[in-house]
Amino acid sequence: MNRAIATLRVCGIAAALGSAALPAHAAEPDVAAIRQEIAAMRADYETRIATLEARVAAAEAAAAATSAPSPAEPGQAVDEPVELAEDTLDEPPATSAPAPANALNPGTSVVLNGNYFASSRDPSMARMPGFALGDETGPPSRGFSLAESEVTLAANVDPSLYASLTVAFDGQGEAGVEEAYIQTTALPGGLTLKGGRFFSGVGYLNERHGHNWSFIDMPLPYRAMLGNQYGDDGVQVRWLSPTALFLEFGGEWFRGDSFPAGNGADRGAGVQTAFVHTGGDIDDSSSWLAAASYIHTRADARETQDPLLGTDLFSGDSDLTILSAVYKWAPGGNSVQRNLMLSGEYFLGTESGLFNGLALDRDNTGWYVQGVYQFRPRWSVGLRYAALDAGEVGPLLAGSTLDDLGVGARAATALLEYDSSEFGRFRLQYTRDESDLRANDALLFQYTVTYGPHGAHRY
Repeated sequence: MNRAIATLRVCGIAAALGSAALPAHAAEPDVAAIRQEIAAMRADYETRIATLEARVAAAEAAAAATSAPSPAEPGQAVDEPVELAEDTLDEPPATSAPAPANALNPGTSVVLNGNYFASSRDPSMARMPGFALGDETGPPSRGFSLAESEVTLAANVDPSLYASLTVAFDGQGEAGVEEAYIQTTALPGGLTLKGGRFFSGVGYLNERHGHNWSFIDMPLPYRAMLGNQYGDDGVQVRWLSPTALFLEFGGEWFRGDSFPAGNGADRGAGVQTAFVHTGGDIDDSSSWLAAASYIHTRADARETQDPLLGTDLFSGDSDLTILSAVYKWAPGGNSVQRNLMLSGEYFLGTESGLFNGLALDRDNTGWYVQGVYQFRPRWSVGLRYAALDAGEVGPLLAGSTLDDLGVGARAATALLEYDSSEFGRFRLQYTRDESDLRANDALLFQYTVTYGPHGAHRY
């Protein structure tokens, strides 16, 4: 477009010079007419140039409006804010067209989920002996149901800040704020600050929204020890090291209202976390990521429900360490045709305090490994195996919710996925769940569609 404007200017000058170069005997009687013609040509070309400049300004404004980042996933990774240049706030030139009416509106995306669930046991009676479970860990109800869906509004606020709001709707239509935070985009030295309500950066899967999970549900350790995933009100700081090897450190301080914490202990500052991520390329086709995370939570009369034993109360401390490893492969780095993702995590937790008024001090562990292989552009298969060890609770708590009753919790899962596009996904998943006294065979079908601007997910 700029080249076209320059060409018009050159043509106008050349035409004017050509007119002025007429022989003197022809030019002398018509000097006034020639000058009028040059003035008319100059005005015509200036009008055309002004029109083209207005079109350039309008195109740049539209591009700036659509380049705002899409909603973040955390763990997307998704989903990183974009730094705006200082000159984007300058006033447009006088000849430019007005910016589009929605230039400053946030990007809006919607995620819709639906399920069909069949199981050999009543899902309303599902429990995991040895673990007091959070509210979000149970399976869906049998038959057809509307799963959790999300609406996200996100945008760059100015050259220094990015903001995102995600409202989640459960199958009964109840709405709740899942994430609502601001994040810096221009701090020096590799620093990033975030504040508000958001999913913690601990573990490999915790920061991801449900539509970005590798399987339809979370592995057993996340369900038992983090209530599916830990999100709360607080602040986060990240520092990206200026090294060739990817190396990131982070820490968080949360209120402590969410499981495994409860009731905002320690004057509303009951949770602290720390994590480190590192990784890099192995060759043109493969890469790796490793992480270590730590989360300390404090609960003050936290309530949980056991379908057989009723309400349980816990006050005390929980500490959880998570070690994560991820390997990704795609031939030549092109993941469109084929790709493989392998990941696994190990969980080591400790709990101490009072459970239903009785002293508790125990260790528990969990782990999972999973792999998802895309063997054709739209088809993928996945396998996952997970296990838990609740640890000993002593004779005083025998028969309570925290007594594993000799059950070594295990679950094996197989997945078949078809993607109609990057915005539409259909999944069929089978799980042999042996985390209760009797095994449960569960078949789950899910559709997920996403529309509106939505950014790339995290590694």
